[in-house]
Amino acid sequence: MLLAIAVLPLLVPRWWHSNLNRFKVAFCCGLPVLGLFASHGDWHTIGHTLHEYLSFLILLASLYTASGGIVLRGDLEATPKVNCAFLLTGALLASFMGTTGAAMLLIRPLLKTISERHYQVHTVVFFIFLVCNIGGCLTPLGDPPLFLGYLRGVPFTWTFSLLLPWAFVNATLLGVYWVLDTLLYKKESPSEHMHDRVEVKPLRIVGTTNFLWLALIVLSVAFLTPNNLSVWLDMHPHAFLPAYGRDLALVFAGAGAFIATPVDYRKANSFTWHPILEVAALFFGIFLSMMATVRLLEIHGPELGLNTPAQFFWLTGTLSAFLDNAPTYVVFFETAKSLGVEPNAVAVAGVNNELLVGISLGAVFMGAMTYIGNAPNFMVKSIAEESKVRMPSFFGFILYSVIFLLPVFFVATRIFLAE
Repeated sequence: MLLAIAVLPLLVPRWWHSNLNRFKVAFCCGLPVLGLFASHGDWHTIGHTLHEYLSFLILLASLYTASGGIVLRGDLEATPKVNCAFLLTGALLASFMGTTGAAMLLIRPLLKTISERHYQVHTVVFFIFLVCNIGGCLTPLGDPPLFLGYLRGVPFTWTFSLLLPWAFVNATLLGVYWVLDTLLYKKESPSEHMHDRVEVKPLRIVGTTNFLWLALIVLSVAFLTPNNLSVWLDMHPHAFLPAYGRDLALVFAGAGAFIATPVDYRKANSFTWHPILEVAALFFGIFLSMMATVRLLEIHGPELGLNTPAQFFWLTGTLSAFLDNAPTYVVFFETAKSLGVEPNAVAVAGVNNELLVGISLGAVFMGAMTYIGNAPNFMVKSIAEESKVRMPSFFGFILYSVIFLLPVFFVATRIFLAE
């Protein structure tokens, strides 16, 4: 399934662009695993997986819909200070409106701002690093892997414990970007700087009522857990409302945001359902396929020889970069869970706390290493190319990652994941 995601866009790009064809591939890859579990009568695993898939999809769709109605208009002067402010704002928003939501909100205003600059590519690349990935590790809303952990019992507030590595990596990369952008800004001609100043228009935000819908989404995810709903409604934990109450609230918030937002605002953001349908098609196959992988790791996880946070960070991260960070997180979450927790260690959802830190940081941070590591990466690339920014190739982007990301990750490992 993951090989198809990586290779088919290169081999048959026109055919692969159709979400129907993506669903056909996902169905063909997931069907054998579905049939295997069904033949053994394991309907509990199948039902749980489908519920997890729907919850995952509903969260992404609600965040995407609410953020898609917020429009930033204007054109600022593209100085290093202004560009850093865009990246920092995106990194802060990513944890609370999702990396997809923050990226879709800010990428077009950023592209408009840097359109008069000669050197543009590095800004979009660092936007993918910070806004589409690394900024989103403070809440389960931020990045899909963390939401899957939340569905597996990780407390909503646990991700706040990742604040220090989040701050270190974001601050370091912002500093590197500021130095790089300052050097490139000085290389540009005075006429380009003058053109940039002439085109300046103040930023104006419309569609602000969608922030209320986003707040409702955050509160729903944080508080409408099955256990809380069971207590509040005095119902069995497996009754319909406790089990699906959060999903219903998210559907309500997403639908409310869509209905309440004027059509013109969505048109200004070039809002379409294509990205969500793409996620729905591909992750249908991913969720079904990974049932077998998760079961194998439950049985054979201890045989892999992983036992330190750094090992989990680098292996989870490497596979997240070249496959997809959401299912990779699940695989290593289950691997760490199969190891058990020592008597004196802190457990989080049945996983050693230190190992879970390594898994979470690896999945979120290293999703930035390639275009296919996280869903917003490729979406931003496509939008930038539509705006005539000549984005690097697949391997060209990896070169940026090796130069700018890997050294920071090595230092972060030494500081936060040392044995």
